[in-house]
Amino acid sequence: MSGPHDRRTPARPGRDHRPPAAAARTAPRRRALLAALAAGLCWLAALPAAAAEAATAAPDDAGPTRNGREIYRSFRDGLADQTCEPGVSTRWRQHFANAPRRLAASDDDLLPLFGYVVDALRANHLPTEYALIPFVESGYRPGARSAAGPAGLWQMIAITARNHRVPMREGYDGRLSPVESTQAAVRYLKTLHGMFGGDWRLAVMAYNAGEYRVFNAIKRAGVNIADARHDQLTGLSDITTAYVRKLHALSCLMEQADDREEWLSALDRPVPRLAAVTVPDGVDSIGEWAARTDQDVAWLQRLNPVFGDGRIGRPGGRRAPLLAVAATAVGAPAAATPQLATASGELPASEGRGKTAAPAKPGESAGNESRPLAALKPGEATANAATALVAPKSAESARGDAKLVAAAARDAEPRTLGSAEDAPAEPLARPAKPQRAQAAAPRKHTVGRGENPWTIAKRYGVRAADLLKLNGLDAKAVLKPGQALLIDAPAPRRK
Repeated sequence: MSGPHDRRTPARPGRDHRPPAAAARTAPRRRALLAALAAGLCWLAALPAAAAEAATAAPDDAGPTRNGREIYRSFRDGLADQTCEPGVSTRWRQHFANAPRRLAASDDDLLPLFGYVVDALRANHLPTEYALIPFVESGYRPGARSAAGPAGLWQMIAITARNHRVPMREGYDGRLSPVESTQAAVRYLKTLHGMFGGDWRLAVMAYNAGEYRVFNAIKRAGVNIADARHDQLTGLSDITTAYVRKLHALSCLMEQADDREEWLSALDRPVPRLAAVTVPDGVDSIGEWAARTDQDVAWLQRLNPVFGDGRIGRPGGRRAPLLAVAATAVGAPAAATPQLATASGELPASEGRGKTAAPAKPGESAGNESRPLAALKPGEATANAATALVAPKSAESARGDAKLVAAAARDAEPRTLGSAEDAPAEPLARPAKPQRAQAAAPRKHTVGRGENPWTIAKRYGVRAADLLKLNGLDAKAVLKPGQALLIDAPAPRRK
């Protein structure tokens, strides 16, 4: 973690004590540097917050999970410097040697968080070396606090957080929100990236020490920004000059790890796809949202330490964002719906259809026996499930799906699972015997590659929990391409 005296607070320019002639010769250079800095700061002011915020939201068609190797591939593809010479930054490679092991550990929250940050950077066309900053700053712990004052995933000091529109009020420290802090960090890094000519090394040094200090170091070197070399700048602290070596060492550790098949195999597992979620007005706590979307409440609380008491606050009169699997991804209704059913569709036996399950209190779990794969805590899903989540759909299954869609379109109304009494009444236009034969033919679905119970349930307008129960599957079941599933329960035989 960086030293408390090298945080991102701009250094105050010193008074020029040189002779007038020397000062006059350097005046044009100083004006050029200040003009570049002013232009960059103006760009920051004009940068719309929506760009970074939209980047932290999951696509509408994104599933609840993705393969861990997909996250790693996205990180590797986004690196600005993919070279790694032997013996580079040996000290820092040893210091951060545990990082690849944590990514591979299925019981660690790191890989979902890492994927969330990588997504935000890639969406803003920034190099993914920046995704390694939280390793250095906080060890990728959203609730990390330093005795010197910095806090959160990105270890921002209070003045930096306020300057970059992170809400900080009594009872709400936005630095502890991985959503608020990541959006601010991406905006800041995008500004620094532009200020320093797209050189990620200079940008991360400025992130650590402040842009004024790095500009002054470039001025002392007597070069333009385009010609500046990070390893030739003087007057910066050892912590700042080591920052580039730390990130490069982490990148090299990842490259070294992916040479081992066992490490890649450990990444080959379903990983929750995190996004910035704005919960509806009717939900006031993490526990209630976890119950309504079948996500693990303890896991959500670890990801969102900003809500220390479990209640979702309203800093500045707006609903604070929650880092979670998007409700639409797990099959829950949209956030605008006043009353949300649980994603699994499980209701207490004493309640009828049309009622929602009682929300869990903060700190309590939903109590449902089955949870969707996206809601599982890291480590609960098996690695073998990953292949069904990311493999492309075959042509044969696609043709079969088209037939099923055409058959479903002929239905007068979508039917729910359950007894024959639950099905909508239809006029009897034919004799009773043919009508009974028609009712006895339930819809079926052949699983294609990349499909899971929740996407299939959403497609047919049924509940995922009912679909699993009907087919004798639990929430951890792995669907295989070609597997046949019943969509509707067979109608009871009549004598």
